[in-house]
Amino acid sequence: MIQRRSLLISGAATALGALIGGRANARAKASIPNLPPLRKGSRLRAVNPGTWIEPDTTFDALIDRCATEGWTLEIPTSVTEQWRYFSGRDHERAFELSTAWADPNVDAVISLGGGWGSARVLEAGFQFPRRPKWSLGFSDSSSLLLAQWSAGLPGAIHGSTSGPAEQWQRTVALLKGLPVAPLDGRGLVQGIGEGPLVVTNLTVGTHLIGTPWMPSLDGAIVVFEDVGEAPYRVDRMLTQWRSAGLLDKLAGVACGRFSWMENDILPGDFSMEEVLENRLGGLGVPLVVNLPIGHGLPNQALPLGQRARLDGRRGRLSLLP
Repeated sequence: MIQRRSLLISGAATALGALIGGRANARAKASIPNLPPLRKGSRLRAVNPGTWIEPDTTFDALIDRCATEGWTLEIPTSVTEQWRYFSGRDHERAFELSTAWADPNVDAVISLGGGWGSARVLEAGFQFPRRPKWSLGFSDSSSLLLAQWSAGLPGAIHGSTSGPAEQWQRTVALLKGLPVAPLDGRGLVQGIGEGPLVVTNLTVGTHLIGTPWMPSLDGAIVVFEDVGEAPYRVDRMLTQWRSAGLLDKLAGVACGRFSWMENDILPGDFSMEEVLENRLGGLGVPLVVNLPIGHGLPNQALPLGQRARLDGRRGRLSLLP
């Protein structure tokens, strides 16, 4: 069986917020200025709002990747601190995140941890300033990505700073405002849907239901991924999304990588793909599975809030200009 610690850090090699106040989306936030792309000379700040990481962890490879683009990555010592299974107490992690977002000279905030803890930072009172900023993360940081989009702030990117060079270059392109290639999976329900992207880890997103940080999904293309969850638990979570009415007005739904332990499935159980098709296939919108995102490789970056087209026949997700 997967141990709790291994699940907590499964996305933590590198993985990254929230204006408390309901489900407003970007269309209701016209007063927010546009977010300029990163350029040579941009400053990035690392944070770790979740599970602690080893204190002797080195980030030289990531620093070098940023330096190649002409960016300076600042990594405070707080990212390797520890309080129980968190990287500091809730108010300390909230302070670090607030400091990064409040600094007008910081152009992007990057989460270096995963596991669990970002939602507790939101609960502790973290609020975004009314200033857009790039942010990057996935897994546990999905709570911050969702909250950022819920606040109507552009710039949240679901992706990782680790992985092969090609994967990193896609992330760089998004941060620079450049076009990226479509992602291909397998279509299960035909049709074409267009709308803003909402990308999340399923477990993390499920635990934001009923909170001020869950964005409206009306007209959106939602993309789910998860790790370490057996098909029956994915069934249980998707049933919650359905029962809460969150999937009633989607433009499309897609799934990235779902992984689990083989002994989590017993003879006669539904397979993961059967669960996904059963719970998501009858929504009256296109459904695509097996997109190359989520825990594992590749984990191709996707920007929350950007308009996209989901083609259920071709099994393709494309970003629109």
